[in-house]
Amino acid sequence: MSHHEVQDTTCFIVCGLGSLGQYCVSVLKEFGVTVNAIEAEERSHWEIPDLPDLLDDLLIGDCRQPKILVQAMIHQCRAILLVTSNERINIEAAFAARSLNPHVRLIVRSAQDTLNEVLSEHLGNFVAFEATQLPVPSFALAALGGETRAFFTLKKQLLRVARVQIDAEHPWSHRRQLHELNSPNRRILSHVRATGHAPIGLYRWNPDTLVQPGDVISYVEATERLITRINTPIPPVRPAKRTIVKQILATITQEQAWQILQHKLQQIWQEGSQTQRVAIVSSFVMLSLFLIGGTLFKLQYPTLNWQDALNVALVLLIGGYDNLFGQLQLTFRIPWWLHLFSLGLTITGTVFIGILYAALTERVVAARFQFIRRPPIPKANHVVLLGLGRVGQRIATLLQDLNQPLVGIHATALDPGILPRMPLIVGNIRNALTKVNLATAKSIIAVTEDEVANLELALRAYAANPDATLVIRTFEPRFSENVAKLLPHARVLGAYALAAEAYAAAAFGENVLSLFRLNNQTMLVTEYQIEADDTLNGQLLSETAYGYGVVPILHQRIGQDPIKFMPSEDVRLQVGDRLTVLATIEGLQRIERGTTNARIWQVQIEKALTSESAFEGAMAIARISGCEIGLARTLMNHLPRIIPIGLYLHQAHRLVRELGKVQVSARLVRR
Repeated sequence: MSHHEVQDTTCFIVCGLGSLGQYCVSVLKEFGVTVNAIEAEERSHWEIPDLPDLLDDLLIGDCRQPKILVQAMIHQCRAILLVTSNERINIEAAFAARSLNPHVRLIVRSAQDTLNEVLSEHLGNFVAFEATQLPVPSFALAALGGETRAFFTLKKQLLRVARVQIDAEHPWSHRRQLHELNSPNRRILSHVRATGHAPIGLYRWNPDTLVQPGDVISYVEATERLITRINTPIPPVRPAKRTIVKQILATITQEQAWQILQHKLQQIWQEGSQTQRVAIVSSFVMLSLFLIGGTLFKLQYPTLNWQDALNVALVLLIGGYDNLFGQLQLTFRIPWWLHLFSLGLTITGTVFIGILYAALTERVVAARFQFIRRPPIPKANHVVLLGLGRVGQRIATLLQDLNQPLVGIHATALDPGILPRMPLIVGNIRNALTKVNLATAKSIIAVTEDEVANLELALRAYAANPDATLVIRTFEPRFSENVAKLLPHARVLGAYALAAEAYAAAAFGENVLSLFRLNNQTMLVTEYQIEADDTLNGQLLSETAYGYGVVPILHQRIGQDPIKFMPSEDVRLQVGDRLTVLATIEGLQRIERGTTNARIWQVQIEKALTSESAFEGAMAIARISGCEIGLARTLMNHLPRIIPIGLYLHQAHRLVRELGKVQVSARLVRR
C-alpha cells in the first residue's frame, strides 16, 4: 500500500467506542489525521477522559446505515475501523462501507478466521484482527521471563527478540563494541547501562560503546531453535506414605480432626456443581426417611425384626408401593397415617432416583473422554494459567510449544480434546489455587474475562509466592494504571491498548504481522510493499532505518529469491520490493508522514595512504552515504575534505570504520 505524506483531507472513521475503539482513536490522532466516530448511543463516561476533544466529529447511530456512514464522510475516508463488540455488526457495516466507497480500507474486529479469508477475497483491501488475541504472545513471554521477549515467524524463518543482562563472565563483556554485535543474523535494538533507564525508540545507543558488566542489551536474531526446555528441579526424596500418615494422625487431636472434616465437607460443597449439591441434600433426606420409616414399621409391628422393618422402608423408597399395597384388599391392618406416610415415602424416593440419575448422567458426560488422562501437576518452576477462554487457550498452546511446564485452572470443564497434554484443575479458581503447587510456581498469568477477578487472583497468588512473576490481563485504562501502581512488580498488560496500535497501523495500509512489548513500549512487526509514490522508494536501507527509527529485518526484490534476513544497509529500495521492519508506532508515523530524523553528522576525510586506498575509499563513500561515485572520487583527490552530505550517527560511524579498513583516515564532525 502507499505510504505517502498524510494530507489534511485524510479522514478515518472508527465505529464502536468501547475500550478498543477509544484506544484506536487515541493512537490515530497521534498521526495528526481527521478522525470521525460512530457510536450506537450516547455515553456519559469515557475510559479515555479527553476522547470527545480528540474526535473531529461524533455521530450517534447505527454504523450499518448508509446515511450515517455518509455523514461520517465515508466518501472521503481512507480507512474505516469496525471495532464494535458484535462481529455481525462489524461485518454488515463492512459491506455497507464497501458499497459506498470501493477504495476504503476495511479494518474489522473479527475472530472468524475462515470467514475473514472469504471476506478478504470478495471485499478487497480488507484486514481482520481479534483484539483479545493479538497480545497473546506478550502474555506468554511475560510469564516466561528469561532472555526471550518475543518470537515470530517470517517466511518459515523463526526470529527471536532477546533481552540479556551482561555479567563479568559474559563473552561480550569488555571485549566487544556494540556495533560488533550486529551480524548477518542479529541486530541490536537497545542498550542500557546498569544505572540508566531504557530509552524510548530505537538506535538510542552509540555504536562504539564498549560492552560492560551490568549492561542490558536487547536484540533480534534469526534462529531455527525455539526456547529450550526449562529443567524442572528434581523433587527431594520423601519418606514412605504410610510413615507420613502415621505421623500426621499422631499429631491431630480429636478437635482438630473434626475441624479438618468440617473444612473438607465445606470445600466439597463449595466446589460442587448445582446438581451435585442437590444430590447431597437429597441423599441426606432419603437416609433420614429410610431410618424413620424402618423405625415406624418396627414400632407398629413388634413381631417384625429390624431387618424386615428396614427392608419394607427400602422397598417403599425405590418405588415398591404397589408391591405392598397393590392388592384390592390388604392382608394386614395398617393405620391410615402409616399408609399415608408409606405413599409419601414412595413419591419422595421416585424424585430422589430421578435426581440420582441426573447426577450420574452429569458425571458420565463430564468423563466421556477421560480415557486419555491428563498429566500430573508440575512440582516446581511451572506457569499457573488462570482462565482458559479463547485467550487462555492460545496462551497455553504457545507455552506448550515452548516446552514450558504449566497447569491451567478454569471454572468449568473443558472438552477433553482441548489441550489434552496440559494438567487442568476445574472448579472455583480461588479454591483451586491451593492445588497447583503455587509456592514453587515460576509465574502466574491471570487472563479471565473479569479484570477485577484477575487482580484478586493475582493478589492471592502473590501472598502465597512473592517471588513468582505476575501477569495480569486488564481492559480499562484507568484500572490498568491503578493496578500497575498497586503492583509495580507485576506485568499489567492492557489487551486493548496493545491491540489498538496494530489496528491503527493497519488503517494506514501496513500489514502488521505481530506485536510485542520491549522496554515498556509496543513494537510492531510491519510489512511494506514499496510503491512508486512511497516515501521509502529510492532510499538506502540505512536511510530508512536511521531516518525513521525502524529496524529492517527482511528484504526481498520483486519476483526474486532468496529472501534476505537482516539485509545490508547499502541496499537501495525499489518499486515492488518487500520490506519487513520492527518499529514503534512513532516510527510508523514518521514513515507515513515522510518526516525523518535530522542528519546532524558529517565525515571529514584526512588522508589516504595509497592510490588504491583512495579508490577503495571513494567506493565506500558512494556505497554508504549514497552520493554519486564521481563526487566521491573528486573528494578523494582533494584531501582533506568534508563529505558535503549529512549523515545519521550510526551511518557516519560505519563509514569511518569502513574507510579505516582501506587505510583512509577519517573522523566524525557535527554539522
